[in-house]
Amino acid sequence: MSLTPQEEQMLKGCQAGQAHAQQKLYQQFYGKMMSVCLRYAKDREEAQDILQEGFIKVFASLSHFKNEGSLEGWVRRIMVNTAINHYHRYKKQQAETSLDHDLQEQYSLTHNFDDIDVIQKINYEELLLLIRSLPPAYQTVFNLYVIEGYSHKEIGEMLQINEGTSKSNLAKARMKLQKQINTLLDDNAQVRCV
Repeated sequence: MSLTPQEEQMLKGCQAGQAHAQQKLYQQFYGKMMSVCLRYAKDREEAQDILQEGFIKVFASLSHFKNEGSLEGWVRRIMVNTAINHYHRYKKQQAETSLDHDLQEQYSLTHNFDDIDVIQKINYEELLLLIRSLPPAYQTVFNLYVIEGYSHKEIGEMLQINEGTSKSNLAKARMKLQKQINTLLDDNAQVRCV
């Protein structure tokens, strides 16, 4: 996919250090990339930090964009990688979530609820708040697997955890989300009845 003439002009301006071109690129991708960052952050302030760090990397790396694929996809990948790096820094400050073998035996790793069906029953903002309420390890694995489409092997390599931990964290994230969503749906049903 090639760039539009406007994108080519904007990129050349950014590479030349033109502030107006950088502002244009920032404005073009701000909303979509903020959505990406919000999925990995515990709150809006943390998402804003990840976003700013990501855009700094985008501007510093523009010379590496090879016009293979979309510019938006390239920027998105930088944002996801920035969020993962943020997760690593946070992980060093917090104790890593351990495997809970009893829970793992009780619920099969293949235990699955229909993410799409459940997600359609609540709005985006509610879902985002529920995902952000997950512990960081669960939140990151859930986003990478369900939203970004990475395999557990890829997630393990990115987060420097083993594949089993990735699977376990996803199963636990899904269970927590399922409980939270059921509570939210029950609360919404009770409000409608009143």
